[in-house]
Amino acid sequence: MTLRPAGRTSYRCVCGRLAALGCALLLACCGKATTPAENAREFTVRGMVRGLSPDGRTLEVEHEAVPNYMPSMTMPFSLRNPADVKEVKVGDAISFRLRVTETEAFIDRIEKVYARELELPVRSETKPAAETSLRLRAGDRMPPFQFTNEQGEVLTAETFRGRLYVLTFIFTRCPVPNFCPLMNRNFGELQSAIKGGSGALAATRLLSISFDPDFDTPEVLKQMSNHEGADPAVWNFATGEKPEIERLTQGFSVLIQPGGGTISHGLATALVDGEGRIVEIWRGNGWKPAEVAEKIAGL
Repeated sequence: MTLRPAGRTSYRCVCGRLAALGCALLLACCGKATTPAENAREFTVRGMVRGLSPDGRTLEVEHEAVPNYMPSMTMPFSLRNPADVKEVKVGDAISFRLRVTETEAFIDRIEKVYARELELPVRSETKPAAETSLRLRAGDRMPPFQFTNEQGEVLTAETFRGRLYVLTFIFTRCPVPNFCPLMNRNFGELQSAIKGGSGALAATRLLSISFDPDFDTPEVLKQMSNHEGADPAVWNFATGEKPEIERLTQGFSVLIQPGGGTISHGLATALVDGEGRIVEIWRGNGWKPAEVAEKIAGL
């Protein structure tokens, strides 16, 4: 792989807070009459390699801000061809093409560049989060919580007592279609299954918890709820105090690392029974609505 000098570019976020939300929402709903390939958007991105999955299909990159799309983040990118990174290692500075369709995002055309040319935010020196005994697993009882939903109503563990519910973690400004937007699409499918189902499935509820409380106010979450076609009787979006959210994200091992303009986050989705006990936890974005519905039906 040849080291290629990259032209210096001064990146500047041109989207305001509401524009950023609008960008994410527009990405999720535009181009209904076209195929994903026809509706693809392309961006040239530069960043530092922070990790490579064992199967070679995912590359974790701390990347520069992508103008008119997303701020600097550390996140995993799907590779269309794993052979593209056979000469890439952790710590390499790279340039690549990011292609985004309605349902997926992947990278290709990967080239090494000079690290000194990258314009990454300065990392703030932060101490590692204190270890906590709260590491939730299937069979554990959900800890108590208190959130506010998109209707301005208070939600607690007692709100869901006596019925199954599925929870996941998202933030509204996430622009990558196979991350938070995928969680929304999956919950949309689950909502349809619930409303058309019977027994335990028909009584199941859905809860999307934002880990970006500074931006995701109940008003913003209501916009997201309306956009996703969420029925408040079935599916709620919720926010809360940072310590409350951090306690749950840490419990479900969802790494949230904001700082210096970057955001790094994982994904976790859990099924909780009517007694508040965790039935199953799905890590990442590979789970399917059908398998969750099947799990519920089998209880």
